[in-house]
Amino acid sequence: MTPSDDDLIAAVAAGNREAFATLYRRRRPDLYRFALHLTGSPSAAEDIAQEVFLTVINEAARYTPGRSGVLPWLLGIARNYALRRIAERRHEALPEAGREPGIEADPADGIARGQELAALRAALVALPVVYREAVVLCDLQELSYQDAAEAAGCALGTIRSRLHRGRGLLAEALKKDTWTETTHHSNGLSRTRFAR
Repeated sequence: MTPSDDDLIAAVAAGNREAFATLYRRRRPDLYRFALHLTGSPSAAEDIAQEVFLTVINEAARYTPGRSGVLPWLLGIARNYALRRIAERRHEALPEAGREPGIEADPADGIARGQELAALRAALVALPVVYREAVVLCDLQELSYQDAAEAAGCALGTIRSRLHRGRGLLAEALKKDTWTETTHHSNGLSRTRFAR
């Protein structure tokens, strides 16, 4: 039988290394993805995921079963590290979005998809942090409103209002970023460019 996250945390608190490894393999992708969406930086996301698990080693006994799930608890820890990281680099330029791995059947589709992902990441990273984290928790991590509120350390109504506002701001930013304008060049060819 596969142990639950609660069982794994209890075993980690008791010093079980195998339970820690299982929890790490199971939840590291969730933490990395959350931190990546929140910070916009793969290296920061990697660091944050590692910091969360270092915290788990020392703080597993502080987890309270039944209060929230293990994933919201872990995401709450990741949120704290991500917010510190964001505060430290407020004056840095936005990171460049990398290409997604995979095989592209049509190179033009790959370029268009890359541009869409880059625009989405840039728009997401540009959102105020409280709205960004609500969108990431609810829409990208697919947490329930209750679990997202627990991870964000706020009331259920607050996470809902932040999510609504965040979605609106994100849609507005993406709408502005993706309208196109066709320009004609002296050689008679037309080219579509993205306007900001």
